Amino acid sequence: MNVGFIGIGSMGSLLIDTFIGSGALKPSQITASNRTYSKAMALADRHPGLQAVPSNRDAVIDQDVVFLCIKPMEFKNVLDQIRDVVLPHQLVISITSPVLLEQLEDELNCKIAKVIPSITNNMCSGVTLCMYGNRMTDADIIRLNGLLSYISEPLQIEEQHQRVVSDLSSCGPAIMAFLLQRFIDAAVEETGISRDQARVVASEMLHGTGQLLTTGGMTPEELQARVCVPGGITAQAIALLNRELDCVFNRLIRVTHAKYEEDLERVSVSLYGKEVNGP
Repeated sequence: MNVGFIGIGSMGSLLIDTFIGSGALKPSQITASNRTYSKAMALADRHPGLQAVPSNRDAVIDQDVVFLCIKPMEFKNVLDQIRDVVLPHQLVISITSPVLLEQLEDELNCKIAKVIPSITNNMCSGVTLCMYGNRMTDADIIRLNGLLSYISEPLQIEEQHQRVVSDLSSCGPAIMAFLLQRFIDAAVEETGISRDQARVVASEMLHGTGQLLTTGGMTPEELQARVCVPGGITAQAIALLNRELDCVFNRLIRVTHAKYEEDLERVSVSLYGKEVNGP
């Protein structure tokens, strides 16, 4: 399988590094382009055998699969550049949520999918959210899922639910890290414990908690019940959080959805000159 990447920013380079590190792909199977060509050359230096190319068209020609790892407002230009070299048998995959499957199928005469990765994939963990276009066959889905399974658990979702599921899978690591950081900051400020020690203890706690909630088979409710002794210290802490965090995460989801709707409108105007309804 030959795989092209258009865009090697934070997530594009993460995917390439992890596909190679996991053994899913050899560097010689990857061709990459980027708006700044020197960045693609640096990636090729890091992974000898990987081919850096100066144009996005070159990242499409002779590839079986092409990942579009670009920002929403870059799609118009990139699609215009590659439209006449994309072939029907090729699979083009967007990792950008506000660009809809239907829009990509309108623009490109090939097979289309959308995947939403997560920073957790860097550790070959977490899920990759998968949405498949109408031209995808069962064999195409198996091939794509086989590639993604090296670095994650591929999870098929409905496009209409991509924002909220992305909140959990892709935004979630930053949100959990922010809460952990605030917990660590408070421990240091209130007690004088060293920041390094607090960070190590808290990080290992989060790692173990993740294992309990996955391979350990516990639900969040069960884990809390096991730790919270009635009238005990943890129960007091949870009661405080219940009071102080009331509706915080509801508001968080409203904020991310509002930004998503804004991005949908901007992409639609960019591609068609008008707004269209989302999934």
